[in-house]
Amino acid sequence: MVSKKLWIFVCLVLFLAGCAGGGGMSKSSPGTPARESAYASGGYPQSPGDFNSVQSESAAKTSAAPPAPPSQPGSAPRSSASGSSASADSSSRRFEPSTPAPESRPGLGTEFGEARTSRVHDVSFVRESGRPFAVAALNYNDRRGVDALASVASRRDSARSVATGGGAVTISIRDAGGEPLEAVHVGDRTFVVGQAGQRYSIVLQNHTSHRFEAVGTVDGLDVINGKPGTFDNRGYVLLPFATLEIEGFRTSTSAVAAFRFASVADSYAAQTGSARNVGVIGIAFFGEKGDSFVPESETRLRDTASPFPADSRFSQPPRR
Repeated sequence: MVSKKLWIFVCLVLFLAGCAGGGGMSKSSPGTPARESAYASGGYPQSPGDFNSVQSESAAKTSAAPPAPPSQPGSAPRSSASGSSASADSSSRRFEPSTPAPESRPGLGTEFGEARTSRVHDVSFVRESGRPFAVAALNYNDRRGVDALASVASRRDSARSVATGGGAVTISIRDAGGEPLEAVHVGDRTFVVGQAGQRYSIVLQNHTSHRFEAVGTVDGLDVINGKPGTFDNRGYVLLPFATLEIEGFRTSTSAVAAFRFASVADSYAAQTGSARNVGVIGIAFFGEKGDSFVPESETRLRDTASPFPADSRFSQPPRR
């Protein structure tokens, strides 16, 4: 009787040991390939803007991961992870525009010129909104380049300034003598004509009784800190009925490096990283928090508002 009970006990122990071993295999073996596949696909970014940086980080992590064990029955094939990586690399290349070397590009850029005295001081300004109420862009190039750009449009005029914000502010690009440079307007775009070696400044004229903050960029670089332009950067405060002249990239509270037309290769943008955005000047204007300024575009929209927009004089036939 005792030997029979002992035999049953030994069989029970062996059975339980066998079940425990089988459970460990089924959890660990398929797990590693599944994590690898998810990890590789997890490197894809949410938007094209951060594709390259995220993808590079993902590729580095994936290559550093330990190799997966041999495939087990029921596990995800290892090729799925490498397939995701190849797809990501291909997508990364599609998001990178092809830009020729700066030395091979014709036309003008803006170099980091000689030091000029330009004193500023800090003032308090709280923005009404995180978005500008107006954004203006002016392209520049030499005569040949401007003519080439303008030839694709049918309308041209020679006004040498640009009004923005419904006429609240006027922008002009002026030479060293204070004269506005020649400009060609094509549709809603403006092309300023410059010459290599010519010094210029960006002049803003406020035609209202309100203060604005103006964030400026040249060749995609912020005119105050020299970094890639963003609406988050702080700018210059444009006082009511005042004129503000931006003469160069700011180097201190008392000096700037003059804006001076130069070859693309000699431009400040090319010298500090990328010439991708050479040839454009941008100004974004922000209203002040608590101010009563209303852009003219809003005034025009309200002036044409209809109290009965769906009203029709006569009955309309039914839709078929």
